[in-house]
Amino acid sequence: MTLDEFLAEWHNDDERLLVHTSGSTGKPKPLWVEKRRMEASARMTCDFLGLHEGDTALLCLPLDYIAGKMMVVRSLVRNLHLVTVEPNGHPLSTLPSPHFAAMIPLQVWNSLQVPEECAKLRQIQHLIIGGGAIDEKLEAALQDFPHAVWSTYGMTETLSHVALRRLNGPGRSAWYQPFEGVNVSLNAEDCLVIDAPKVCSERLVTNDIGVLDADGRFRILGRKDNVICSAGVKIQTEEVERLLRPHIDTAFMITKCHDERLGEAVVLLYEAADETLLREVCRQVLPRYWQPRRYLQVNHLPTTPNGKPARAAAQRIAERKV
Repeated sequence: MTLDEFLAEWHNDDERLLVHTSGSTGKPKPLWVEKRRMEASARMTCDFLGLHEGDTALLCLPLDYIAGKMMVVRSLVRNLHLVTVEPNGHPLSTLPSPHFAAMIPLQVWNSLQVPEECAKLRQIQHLIIGGGAIDEKLEAALQDFPHAVWSTYGMTETLSHVALRRLNGPGRSAWYQPFEGVNVSLNAEDCLVIDAPKVCSERLVTNDIGVLDADGRFRILGRKDNVICSAGVKIQTEEVERLLRPHIDTAFMITKCHDERLGEAVVLLYEAADETLLREVCRQVLPRYWQPRRYLQVNHLPTTPNGKPARAAAQRIAERKV
């Protein structure tokens, strides 16, 4: 979708517009959302970050998904000066530094590798990062940035993010701070429940397993969908990846496959590496029952169109190869 196409859809007489989920855990799903709720979400972000009329905002995300659409809506609601670039891995290569930008982790990492782009990245007053996990290496590389860098929490159903976590500076935290008017709780399965009446007509029960603190902030441990039940032990896919990431240089993913003895077995998919070394790393870093039972090399790890790990596709690959 082009910017002109989205603006035409935004300004038509329909009170709703069609968006699609990212498909990170399955097939993308269509979702009709109210424009007034998108405007409310935009105001929440702008208010939290202190964005003002005339601030420059960079659109470098696809308009096929909610993250790109919401950058446009924020610009309309707060009269920001929107600068656009075709979505790519180096969004700052041809542009001056904006005041406000939303990027995926890969775009940020790529920009850090090019001195000219890194200098522009450091000048962004408010940089929000979403659409994928922010690993320890990337977070460490952002620590000396002079301005605020944030990790976002949200999904298509919440019309982009409803909470931010500061990644750098004195306010750095492991906890997400919900926006004003957003309340979170946990259900019996420890999954996060979001109550955000301005953006969601009903309370949203997520598949994200979390913990809360006394101030209403939260941390996410992983997705309920990504729990591996192996020999009676519940293993969170994202936690295994988090422990391994500092020790494995190649691209990899943790998934699962059916196992007659264990029920489900942990599987490590990787692109290019010495399997013997991978096994040794897992043996040293992971608890015994978290260690992969299968190591499967693939040409490319599966991802969604907007760059997230395609978990359902990874499991299908593991089942097929095993």
